[in-house]
Amino acid sequence: MDKQNRHDATRADIAAAERILGIEQTAPERALIAAAIAAQIDLARARRAVELDDDLAPACVFDPRLPGFETPGRGPLTLPGAACPFPGADDAAIAFAPARAQAAWIRNGQLTAARLTGIYLDRIARLDPAIGAFARLNPAALAEAAALDDRAARGDWAGPLHGVPWACKDLIDTAGIVTDWGAEPFRGRVPPEDAAVVRRLRAAGAVLLGKTVVGALGYGDVWYGGRTRNPWNPDEGASGSSSGSAAAVAAGLCGFALGTETLGSIVAPAARCGAIGLRPSFGRIGRSGVMKLCPSLDRVGPLCRDIADAALVLAALNGADPGDPSSRDIPFGGDVAGGAEGLRIGILDGDFAGAGAGEARRALERLRALGATLVRVTLPPLPWETLVSLLMAEAAASFEPLTLSGRDDLLARQDEAAWPNQFRLARFLSAVDHVQLDRLRRRGMQAMRDGFAAVDLLAAPFAAGPLHTLAAFTGHPCLCTPVGFTSAPPRPSAGLAPPEQAPPRRVPAALCLWGELFDEAKLLAAGLALAERCALDLRPQPT
Repeated sequence: MDKQNRHDATRADIAAAERILGIEQTAPERALIAAAIAAQIDLARARRAVELDDDLAPACVFDPRLPGFETPGRGPLTLPGAACPFPGADDAAIAFAPARAQAAWIRNGQLTAARLTGIYLDRIARLDPAIGAFARLNPAALAEAAALDDRAARGDWAGPLHGVPWACKDLIDTAGIVTDWGAEPFRGRVPPEDAAVVRRLRAAGAVLLGKTVVGALGYGDVWYGGRTRNPWNPDEGASGSSSGSAAAVAAGLCGFALGTETLGSIVAPAARCGAIGLRPSFGRIGRSGVMKLCPSLDRVGPLCRDIADAALVLAALNGADPGDPSSRDIPFGGDVAGGAEGLRIGILDGDFAGAGAGEARRALERLRALGATLVRVTLPPLPWETLVSLLMAEAAASFEPLTLSGRDDLLARQDEAAWPNQFRLARFLSAVDHVQLDRLRRRGMQAMRDGFAAVDLLAAPFAAGPLHTLAAFTGHPCLCTPVGFTSAPPRPSAGLAPPEQAPPRRVPAALCLWGELFDEAKLLAAGLALAERCALDLRPQPT
């Protein structure tokens, strides 16, 4: 409707809009609204005509810290020793070794960065066609590794990850290497400079192998080039949206990887693929150069095969950067080797019920055997799931130009749950409800603060109960770690059903732990102790 017919809104139009918004007005109220709404429409159109820079942050910046928050005093970062016998000519054992061990072998001359990079490139060439973890490789990977070997020969060590090859989710900018977010409208996009996290890993000595698949615009495991599959069961997707990063780590195609998460995009593929996924506290890691989906929710975090590796990578990434007003300079430290003894671990009633939580229940008993105390906790019975509307509104705002231009039709997925439809649906969210949801979010922050007054950590099986949603909106850190195996038929993901009559397979089962804000070390210490007690062989066999 243009300006000359902008007054055509009628009381019937208002009544129809009420049905969409779930409200009801009286007939006189509708008449008043119809008379005044043209000016409101003009204001909205005037704002839409302004082209906003993709890097422009909202004026309202989310801070997960409530008044009175005190940064945990954790001291210097302490990691367990990286002692591990060098496997010699066993390339597979080298590929699946912890990144800390790989770095140690390079430092003591048993391994070179070039050999390690070559091992991974060979594995990618042989194994990735069946998995689809990588969108593209870094053509300079071997040259970067050779340059690091030259530095090592001179005694010049870049940092704690010197020579360790890593994989970068394709939402994270890499200078000169296509970063197109897995989405057709941005196909071929080449950023001019590295994201802040890429610069930090380069400074730590890590070798970029390539870009891992992201579900288009950070949703699911399907992108314009296909679908990423779970290395443990190629009949199912790897889940999303850090699907490529989780699958690459689980399949031994890189030393570690970076993922991003808005609502489950690190922990979901980690749980499915048997990787370790760490979603740090909101604001711990600067996000300059990372695709903006939901500025008040998005986080960057590591995916690894070893929990101490996750701590090492987090230490390299930690810190604010000028381009991200949500980021904070908060030190990361503490004793990751401290174990679980004396920790109070909170569990919500019902989260561990049901046959599917068997491995998670056994993990709780292992934590108890390690000296932890299990404590029943409660959350206020509020509709935490409604907070997802905040996510949808932010995502729709981030990609408004796609919706208004019609270029969202270029995206392959056009089902009810896919982004194009969700972006359109978000246009019908109420701004008043949005503000009220923001207030409910603060109520959730208070509930989490009150819950942590009685415990050190919270625990739940992956995707069970309200914690997965609530803690995403409150900014709390989450560690997803494999704790056993189960037999399961192929599971759906990204709106796609698995093949019919596909057989069940042995796949990893996961437990999620949540810690207090900016206290990841305690979380990692409990996870490491549990991983050592579980002693799982997390090497999927090629099929």
